[in-house]
Amino acid sequence: MSNKGQNDVNALTAHKSIIDLWGEISPTTALICGSGWSDLGNLFTSLKSTNYREINGMTSTTVEGHNGVLTLCDVNQKQILIFQGRRHWYEGEGWGPIKLPVELAHLFGIKNLILTNAAGGINKDFKVGELMILNDHLNLMDGNPLIGPVSDDKMPRFPDQSCVYNTELRTIAMKAGEMSDLNLNEGVYAALNGPAFETPAEINALRILGADAVGMSTVPEAMIGNGFGMKVHAISFISNMAAGMTPNKLSHKDVENASKLAMPKIIKFFQCFLELIHK
Repeated sequence: MSNKGQNDVNALTAHKSIIDLWGEISPTTALICGSGWSDLGNLFTSLKSTNYREINGMTSTTVEGHNGVLTLCDVNQKQILIFQGRRHWYEGEGWGPIKLPVELAHLFGIKNLILTNAAGGINKDFKVGELMILNDHLNLMDGNPLIGPVSDDKMPRFPDQSCVYNTELRTIAMKAGEMSDLNLNEGVYAALNGPAFETPAEINALRILGADAVGMSTVPEAMIGNGFGMKVHAISFISNMAAGMTPNKLSHKDVENASKLAMPKIIKFFQCFLELIHK
């Protein structure tokens, strides 16, 4: 079976499995949580919740800070599908597990795709604990999730990427930041393979290329969601300054700890942001 066929089977199988577990649902927004962001799944009234491993076609997360739980929440009487944890290219299982949440969102007719991650700050004006709204990206990963047969009739062979990150949602996010007294930056996110953190020389090169933050995720999901015609929005939590910018060594544990410290402010912001989207 081709990769396209396998991916189609996984998405349809997972879609059917969720309906079998929960009954018919009608979410309008999907949120994919990155490292340290899984607490967002507890932010609103939970209507349904299940572990990824209970959904046929989905696979369990393997990285700490990614809970591997799918939750359906209510916000202003509208449903949000929250993926508490994601899969990464560096896990070595191909694009399938990375693409699946977005393909599921598409099958459920979701219009808004919200992506979160923990990132290393490259812009010298950024501070650890702040958020960066993505206005563009550099895809420096080892490939492209759109390579291969087109996965859906609604996706063009050559998706336009002039504005992957929706300007309307960026404006709403900035308003939510003001309302929740949270400083928001805006910038370009560079996506690399991982799992090793970058070298100081690589960070200098990324700065020259125009990157404000760097991480190991988000861009594949954004490209797929954009191809499906969804309104894509992405937010980076600046969990550390990138290699060479401080004398400190980098570790995933530090990323998780920084996220936990900042999460109360982030939750306040996200509550405001999602309520504004679903007015």
